[in-house]
Amino acid sequence: MVKDLILKNRTYRRFYQEHKISKEELLEFIDIARISSSGGNHQSLKYIPCYTEEHKALIFNNIKWAGYLKDWDGPEEGEKPGAYIIVLQDKSISNNCLWDHGIAAVNILLSAVEKGLGGCMFGSVNRDQISRSLNLGDNLEILMVIALGKPKENVVLKDAESDGDINYYRDKEGNHYVPKRSLKEVVIDI
Repeated sequence: MVKDLILKNRTYRRFYQEHKISKEELLEFIDIARISSSGGNHQSLKYIPCYTEEHKALIFNNIKWAGYLKDWDGPEEGEKPGAYIIVLQDKSISNNCLWDHGIAAVNILLSAVEKGLGGCMFGSVNRDQISRSLNLGDNLEILMVIALGKPKENVVLKDAESDGDINYYRDKEGNHYVPKRSLKEVVIDI
């Protein structure tokens, strides 16, 4: 059921680093994104599968991991992602990606969850450094990076407090808690 996949599709930031993800697996995920809906059917997204140690290090060093966790700079050695997918806008096709990268990213992550993997979408990315290092053309704009791997953490959904605090946090055991607003709070009944 779709809801079961969505409940498993949490934002994971720590992984079993020894679990490798092959180029072929990444291409399967990208193929799912490729056939996803596209605003105006522009299909202007492009993807870079990053699975080599060199590319993984480049990406790891150029993303910010968790804004609410002020005392955490990202996964330790042994907890880094098994691969990444860079999602790009090809401006030679269209200057407006609309909502395509959101649709594509969710479909990539749901496909990964179905295979026992998990991931995290990153918008806080050093786009200039990655673009220069990969010699990307001026027509290619990095929209986001998706980290993928075998999750090494427990993510727990909980109801947001009545004060509206939705900051995620970790307990002493390393469980990652994500407050969610209630259905009543998000529905405007007219």
